[in-house]
Order: sequence, then C-alpha cells, then structure tokens
Amino acid sequence: MHGQFKFLFSPLPIGKTIVPNRICFSSHLTDFAENNLPSERHIYYLAERAKGGAGLIITEEQSVHPTDHAYEKLIDAFNPAVVPRYRRICNAVHEYETKIFAQLNHNGAQGDGSNSRLPLWAPSPVPDVMFREVPKEMEIEDIREVIEYFCRSATHVREGGFDGIELQIGHSSLIRQFLSPLSNHRSDEYGVSLENRMRFALEVIAAVRATVGPEFTLGIRLCADEMIPGGLTLDDTKEIARRFEATGHIDFLDLSLATFYNLYLVGGSMHTPLGYAVPLAAGMKEVVSLPVFATGRINDPVMAERILADGQADMIGMVRAQICDPELANKARDGRLEEIRYCVADNQNCYGRIAMNKPIGCIQNPAVGHEKEQGIGLIKPASVKKKVIVIGGGPAGLRAAAIAAQRGHQVTLYEKQAKLGGQINIAALGAGREEFAAVIRNEENQLKKLPVAIVLNKEVTTELVREQQPDAVIVATGSVPKECPVPGADGPKIFNVWQALLGQANLGNRILFIDNDGHHQATATAEHLVDLGKEVFILTSSLFVGTDLGPSQDLYLTRQRLLQKGVTFTPDFAVMEIKGLEVHGFNVYSNEWQTFSGHDSIVLAMGNRAEDSLYKTLKGTVKELYRIGDCVAPRKIDMAIHEGEKVGRAI
Repeated sequence: MHGQFKFLFSPLPIGKTIVPNRICFSSHLTDFAENNLPSERHIYYLAERAKGGAGLIITEEQSVHPTDHAYEKLIDAFNPAVVPRYRRICNAVHEYETKIFAQLNHNGAQGDGSNSRLPLWAPSPVPDVMFREVPKEMEIEDIREVIEYFCRSATHVREGGFDGIELQIGHSSLIRQFLSPLSNHRSDEYGVSLENRMRFALEVIAAVRATVGPEFTLGIRLCADEMIPGGLTLDDTKEIARRFEATGHIDFLDLSLATFYNLYLVGGSMHTPLGYAVPLAAGMKEVVSLPVFATGRINDPVMAERILADGQADMIGMVRAQICDPELANKARDGRLEEIRYCVADNQNCYGRIAMNKPIGCIQNPAVGHEKEQGIGLIKPASVKKKVIVIGGGPAGLRAAAIAAQRGHQVTLYEKQAKLGGQINIAALGAGREEFAAVIRNEENQLKKLPVAIVLNKEVTTELVREQQPDAVIVATGSVPKECPVPGADGPKIFNVWQALLGQANLGNRILFIDNDGHHQATATAEHLVDLGKEVFILTSSLFVGTDLGPSQDLYLTRQRLLQKGVTFTPDFAVMEIKGLEVHGFNVYSNEWQTFSGHDSIVLAMGNRAEDSLYKTLKGTVKELYRIGDCVAPRKIDMAIHEGEKVGRAI
C-alpha cells in the first residue's frame, strides 16, 4: 500500500499512544493567538495538516506562567479558558485519526518583560544574547511556583483532549537554562554539578507525570547540542537523556539544536545542508531506547524514509515542508511525489514573519493562516468559463494560470524566454541560492496535470491579444533592474546584478559592488563573483551589509562566508557621483567625503522597477485586465505568488 515508504507509513507506539505514521508536524510559533488563547486560525491550520496525512502534530509552545510572555501572542496554558479551545483543536485533528501533543514551555531569560510588565525569571541573572534583558535569579519559592504551574497547565492539556505533552527543554527554554553551565551560575542545590543542574528538570518531569498519570504520553524536546563554547555538548546531553530515561517518566525524545546564540542553526535556511541535525538523533539513539524524533531541513519523504531505514531516528519532524505543502504525507503515501510542493527553506515568510511579530506564512503557500477560506479542496469551479491569457511565466503568472485552470477556465500562458521561471532563474544563479529554482519546478509540476497551453519564446503584443480575443488578460511581466540615480552611473564598465549573474558583463578582476538592496540580490551576487575568483569590495549606505537578511536567519552565515572569502565591507557610505570608475560619496554620519578607485568594473544592486508597459497599452482594450506581481510593484516572491493565487481564484 505504501510503496517505497515501508518505514515512513508504519505506526509508532509512543508511550500508550499509537501514532499512525512517522511524519510529525513539529512545534513552531504561528502568532495566531487571540488574547493569549488558541484561535479559530489554529484550528483550521492544524486540521489542514491532519487532513493532509500527518501522523502526529505537536502544537506551538504553550506558556505555563505569567512571567513567561516572550512573544506577544503566546498561548497561556495556565489559563482555564484554554480548555474549550483546546477541545475544538483536538476534535478537528482527531477527525483525521492524527494524534496531537501540546508543548508546554517557560522561556526563562529568553523573553521580554515589557510584554508582561513582570521581571523575567531564570536560574541566574544572565541576560539572553538576543533579548538582552537581565532576569531575576529564581528563588526556591519561584521554582516551586513554576513547577506547580507546569502541573496546572498539564491538567488543562489533558482536559482539553490532547493525546500527550511535550515539555520544552530545547533552544528556548527555562529548563534548558537550568541544565546549561552557560546560563546556570547557581551555587545552591540547583547549580554547579550536572546532578544539581538537572534537579529542576527532573522535578518538573516527575510532577507533570504525577499530574497526568501513567497512561498519558509525556516526552521532552531536548536541545541536543547548544553549539557554543561553554554550553551543553552532544556528549553532555547523551548523559542527560540517559538519566531522564532512567526515571521511567518520559516516553519520547524530540531533539532540537542550538540556542539564540546561534539561531541560524535552529531554522536553517537553504545555505544549511538538508537534514543537518540528523546526526544528533543518530547519536542519541546510541544511548536511549525511547523513540527519538529528528528534525531540521527534512523536506522530502524519500529522505525521511532513508533516515528511518538507517535507524537514525524513529519519527521525522517535517515542519516547513508541511507548512509549504499540507498534503505532503498523503501525496507521498499515494506515490504522487511529483505533486509535492517542496520547501526550499527560503525562510522569508515562516521565520521571517514570526521574527517581525507577524502571523506565519509561506512564500509558496498563500493559504497558510487562511485555511478556512483557502484550504484543501476549496478552489471553486468558475460559474462562467472564460478564455484567459496569462502574460509572463514567472511565479505570479504560473500560479495564476494554475488556479484559473483548476477553476475550469481555458488558459494560455505566454513566456518570452525559452523557459519558465522569470527572475527565479536569475536569482538561483546567486551563490547558495540554487535551491530557489525548485519553486519553479514545483509550479511546473502543478501545471503538468492541468490543461494549460504554454507558449515559450513568444513576446506578447497588443496585436496578439487583439487577435486572440480573450475574456480576461493577466499581465505578469515582472520587473527589471533599476538604474542608479547618480551622475555617471551609466558608464561602459558599469553593470547590474542580472548582467553579472548571467555572464553578460566583462567585469575584470577587481569589482566595486554598490549595494542599495540589502538582500540576497546583493550578497548572493557578490559571493557568486568571489567564487569566480573575483576580488569584491562592497559599498552600502546602510549600517551593515545584508541588512534585510536577519529575519530569515541568513545574516550570520552570509556575512561569515563573504568575510572569510575576502570581501571588503564599507558601510554608511552614500554614493553621490561616478566618474568613469571613480566613485565619489560621503559617510552618512561623519559627512566626510571619500573616493573609491582602482577597480576594473562596478556592479550595481539598486533593486528593480516595474515592467508595466504592456499593461498600460492594454488598459481599456480588453474585457477584463489584471496585473500581478512585480509589474504592479517590485517586491519579493511571496507577494507574486499570493497575487497569482488571488486573481486565479477571483477571475
């Protein structure tokens, strides 16, 4: 029945809970809470992944105590009002025979007291590297209170209909802070030795187990390696895991990696290898007999099957993979691998939106958070079938064509280049951005099962549109590089990033790179040039190179790679004039003027401008005219796909 997935679709006993398959939709923040309670969006979001075939769902962290309000929209598990809302979530998930655990957590020092107007509580007054707020060192009565609140929250979870509890001892956790010598500087019975540093964790686990009883499934999410000098190592956590298992109180180990010191390892971007944390799970399985969960850039059921077959883990966490495609499990089980929309770990709408205190999204799946209206099976047939022309085969046009065709319209897609993809084909040439091209492969695979006529190498004119006499025209002609608005920026040895990436520029060896972008367009192009053996010097008027890469977890590794490859950074510099290959400008803070010279060429990353000329000539000449994506205004891929989906559903 399950074809090549003998292990992935086999049941797994976890304590007294039998999970129907080994695909887990693991814990992650959503920012969907309302008044710190689960919302209707939670119900539809989680039920969508259950409907899509996930065997197990673990909720985002549920806060156990008023001092833990790390994020504005955390759910307060200690509030009795959560219970009826928990029941609605669990009932919706159980409808598809999927099991669901609730994750309970206290973030400790990794929080923000301005949300609760209370001091942060932690084992020691050590500020977190990201939040930087000095916490209060917990007194013994504080420790007792938090344990009692864990139990109160566990009672609500059990009453709410969950199948189990996961205690967070991972990358953001008060319990981990007690375990780690990096954050625990206590000299009492909760500090110094490993036995003492484990005391709080063991007391929480024992108290929660006593609260929920022996039949209820209870496990932990454990940070397997803090990946920072002075922190917990894999050898340390192996010993900790042995001792946890020896208590007989826990039923599984779900592993995480790193802390806020190295957040780029928690949710690795496409610059991070696929399955990068699997060796930690394999190491943990050497010392415990409990089921071990692996996660971290596992986006492919074939990879997941191999991990299970090799005995490296017992359960596979596929978070972003199922955010991107909620039906991944069902498609894999049915052998429809080509139909899976594979996650590329771009992180702009998942980690990126959460980092900016916005509800979670996905660049490829506009339905995230809107499953009630746009979920599986909710594309409605058009009441009037229309002849539709889509102009432009980039991400916006491809999505519009697919949705319109699914609704029953007669769709023809025109692309002036020899292949589909638009700007994605150029962006994927940037260093480390090759995986981005999978977005287009995903879109093309959706079109393969639809009656969309695709015409390549054809530039659409107003005459062609007039000849075709369509009922509706969707213009998705994208954007082109913007010119640099300073005197002399149009010289013969001055190029844009497209020319540099496509090999259309005679660059020479020494390149002055002017970054007015702050995103991958600049950094990935600069790194591509260095990888070709060029010597690159980057100027930017921003505080630092890569200013927009922080939310997607790309900033640290990008800067590290560029610096290690010898790229020179000059921030805070405003370019005012270019004379030949001499660049004149000033420091935006000191106002000191400076000239940069001695380079063979200049590459400009200025952002883009809309290519909307065809739209303007067609305006008023066709029955229905739409424009979507960059030809409206140059933005990122998420908006292109969102607008393609929107117009496809509305036309």
